[in-house]
Amino acid sequence: MLLARAGNVIFRVRDALFPAVLLTVAFGTRPQLAGGSIATDHLVDVIGILVALSGEVLRVLVIGLVYITRGGQNRQVWANSLVDTGMFAHSRNPLYLANLWLFLGLAIVHGGWAMYLIVLPFFLFAYTCIIAAEERYLRERFAGAYAEYCRRVPRWWPSLRGLSGTLRSTQFDWLRVVRKEYGTPFAWMTGMLILLVWEHAAADGAPPVGRAELGAIIAVWIVVALAYVIVRHLKLSGRLGTT
Repeated sequence: MLLARAGNVIFRVRDALFPAVLLTVAFGTRPQLAGGSIATDHLVDVIGILVALSGEVLRVLVIGLVYITRGGQNRQVWANSLVDTGMFAHSRNPLYLANLWLFLGLAIVHGGWAMYLIVLPFFLFAYTCIIAAEERYLRERFAGAYAEYCRRVPRWWPSLRGLSGTLRSTQFDWLRVVRKEYGTPFAWMTGMLILLVWEHAAADGAPPVGRAELGAIIAVWIVVALAYVIVRHLKLSGRLGTT
């Protein structure tokens, strides 16, 4: 299958490819002021931030409820078991869905045509290809068990049936969330904060960023950066566990 072959290639290079595409488009094209005014644009920025946060919340739920090896093995699609519990009992690809929400939030804040016409379609296509490759691998390795899983659980949008039971019956591992997830919020929040400044500098009709707004953005980033440094130090020292 062509999509699966493309997915295997994308899977191998995604760590370099995905940031390159996102950063090139986000900062290589002009952002737009929503509604033509900075006041309206700030309201839309809030919506974009909330959308991104919803993606992060979903990622936290996925990782906190059940661990899954997300990076494959030797840059190849790989799984040591068929994970069908936690959020994977409600969506077969909740992490990829969460990532798309993160990218959508960044696109809303940027507001430029290129984010909607290049970035979002690119990531949707990339994840579709990766999913095709993963499904092919899982179908070959787990055969009937995976076929039954596909019949029960949707590929993308989570089914809410039984979600409350999942949340009650599965022990949530906050330590694992901190240990495994700390880099992702640092990355997208840093990008989001830079975008908030970039739209003042590059969008047509945007006033210069105000001193109070810039100070608030810098303060938030310092907090986020300190959290990242502290968690990384604790992780490397082994004080956050290893599994």
